[in-house]
Amino acid sequence: MFLRNDHELDVGGGSVAIPYAAAPAPAAKSRFADFDFTPDLGSRIGSVTWFRGAATCIGLCALTFLASPGFENPIYGYVPAALQGAEREAAKAQAIAPLAQGAKSGRHMAATGLVAPLSDTPERPEINTVAKLASGGTLMGALQRAGVGGGDADRVVDLLGDAITLADIPVGTPLDITLGRRENKSQPRPLKEVEFRARFDLSVKVVRNNGELALIQTPIAIDNTPLRIQGAFGPSLYRSARAAGAPAKAVEAYIRSVNTRIPVGRIGSGCKFDIIVEQARAATGEVKMGNLLYAGVAGCSNQMQLVRMEVDGRDSWFDGSGRGAKTGMMAMPAAGRISSGFGMRRHPILGYARMHKGLDVAAPWGAPVYAATDGVVVIAGRSSGYGNFIKLNHAGGYGTGYGHLSRILVRSGQRVRKGQQIGAVGSTGMSTGPHLHYELYRNGVAVNPRSVSFSVVQQLGGNDLATLRSRLGRLMAVPVGGSRDDDE
Repeated sequence: MFLRNDHELDVGGGSVAIPYAAAPAPAAKSRFADFDFTPDLGSRIGSVTWFRGAATCIGLCALTFLASPGFENPIYGYVPAALQGAEREAAKAQAIAPLAQGAKSGRHMAATGLVAPLSDTPERPEINTVAKLASGGTLMGALQRAGVGGGDADRVVDLLGDAITLADIPVGTPLDITLGRRENKSQPRPLKEVEFRARFDLSVKVVRNNGELALIQTPIAIDNTPLRIQGAFGPSLYRSARAAGAPAKAVEAYIRSVNTRIPVGRIGSGCKFDIIVEQARAATGEVKMGNLLYAGVAGCSNQMQLVRMEVDGRDSWFDGSGRGAKTGMMAMPAAGRISSGFGMRRHPILGYARMHKGLDVAAPWGAPVYAATDGVVVIAGRSSGYGNFIKLNHAGGYGTGYGHLSRILVRSGQRVRKGQQIGAVGSTGMSTGPHLHYELYRNGVAVNPRSVSFSVVQQLGGNDLATLRSRLGRLMAVPVGGSRDDDE
């Protein structure tokens, strides 16, 4: 249907009628062409047309009510009688009964002469099943739960134990197991085959050949290549990097590493992030992402290049010059209260005033003593009035001492980390009770541990610095969105 103005052209916001010569001849108009029998009651409320429509609606409703039989006169229908006897059994046989009721549907018939009774219930010739290595479980337990007999399970574990480390099999690894036909139902089914992914680069299968189980190892080619992703800093660095394809864990590691040099919130929106992450691609199609290798910021004044490198058994981030991140302040080496401070005091045993070069931390006998920060052990043994004594050297000319220990858990020359237990509280040497005597040295001179607040910056040199620069050069050769072999 068309409105009356559908044949008008809209030009410049107005309407222009079609020229008379092009207009069609007017059609004959009906007497009731403009009369609407069912006007819209939602428009022009209160008009004559609206009241006429309302009257029409009321009239139709009244006509419907008058034509009805009435509420007091029910309409009767025919209900068939319930089935009985043979008719009920026949209908039941054609129905589908719930399995919870024992599947009683179907017509039961007496056996004829063609029916031969079975002496035994037949079994499937083989069973295919899948078992998973449970958390805290063993390969032996997974096999036995799947129905593998004890002898076959022992043999499988022995074969695999000679080829791989069973403890390295990932939790949740699916085991595809095939059990063969058994001669006696009192015996477990013999193992026909078991196959699973022992490692990302190795698939193993144990099969039965001529009655004996044998191991087949199938190496899987792995392409160990890093993945490089770049993009612009947006309102949210995390969302921008994830949208560019960076793994969630790699983005989190990137933010942590960059924050060690400058807060991410202070990096301008015109900067670009540069992420290189470990990637392993199997020939079978699986992809495994690893650790973050490189964290860079480019295209602005806050540009930086950070490379992850393991030094002294610990992963750290270094820039191109070998400069590491600042390490935090020293931690208290033991949990307890300060029973004696730094400075002059009356010695509790000698009875005269003398300099107390550290802090006494009252703690129970045997309580753990931790390294205040990273360092190297220079003394670990008896030291006159200190009793059992440990001294550590730290970066920046600092050192710490720990006296009156009941146990020493480190040796001279050993590297220790912040928070690592190095001994236990005791009362050896000139001591009146169990406590830790803690000293802090700056350039060999004892200072008040409470008065010093410092941070240490690690600086690489020699072979470590050369290794770092070589690794940085290889990483910078990785194309964006591509990969390059990296055997480290």
